[in-house]
Amino acid sequence: MGDRANVIVVRENGTHELYRTGWAVGIDLDLLEGPTPVLAMLPGLRQDGWWLDDTMAQGGILLDLGRKVLLFFAWEGPSTELRHRPAMFELIRAAWPGWEVRWLYDGSAELREYVGLDPEYVRCRDSDASLAPFLAPDDEDLAGPDPGGVVITVNTGRCHVASDAFDHPVREGTALINRLADAPGHGVCHLHVNSGIHLDPERRHLGWWSLYSSPQAYRVPELWPGWTVEFWQDDWERHVRASDRFSPAAFDAGEEARAAVLAEAGQRRAVQARNRAQAARLRTAPARSRAG
Repeated sequence: MGDRANVIVVRENGTHELYRTGWAVGIDLDLLEGPTPVLAMLPGLRQDGWWLDDTMAQGGILLDLGRKVLLFFAWEGPSTELRHRPAMFELIRAAWPGWEVRWLYDGSAELREYVGLDPEYVRCRDSDASLAPFLAPDDEDLAGPDPGGVVITVNTGRCHVASDAFDHPVREGTALINRLADAPGHGVCHLHVNSGIHLDPERRHLGWWSLYSSPQAYRVPELWPGWTVEFWQDDWERHVRASDRFSPAAFDAGEEARAAVLAEAGQRRAVQARNRAQAARLRTAPARSRAG
């Protein structure tokens, strides 16, 4: 798999070990198995101090075995989906009894801070923001029950949707306002997006949220000088209260969502098992050939 994530294990004596896996997309699903299976997947993945940076780390996990703290983040997976996030956290906490479970909005930098390392090591400050294109209401990227996307409302009169496959549009700073002038309108957004921005240009006030990690999330106010910036973290309902242009379609966040998450976790385990079996066959094939 090409998607990558760092896994950090903090031992009871305070030392930490760094690992890297190629199964970052959906790595939150692995947490449903609890700490023992997660630790069991690590042998052979040890790294010698090379941390994935902001643009390369598509997920990350930290297990503090002494303090029983679990930190994690992801760009994709049920924990980044509006319909499934509450159920995902409920199931993870059930699988990690006695552990403190926390989501990281600033990704790898927060992992490094936790173990006392400089977060600047994983920053990509010289790279320009990757501008997210705006999507029309009939865009195929917005089809399906969990299309993702970034809903952007302006006061109570305008609503736009941008792709979530690029940097969060809030990182564009005030230049975003000019780009919105030609963006397709959506009337009222009922989509199950996974991030959003509400702008009040007259008051120079901005509120934003995200269900996935966003590099330098806590430094967004620096990109909006003269504005009051509120980071609502994953509280999308604050956006709903701030604008009548964002009203996600009703969904079942209980049993239906839990069943969907568990089904996806089962599919992931099956794929991983097939990959392990195939790798084992490849390792033993030469020996059988020589024996024959």
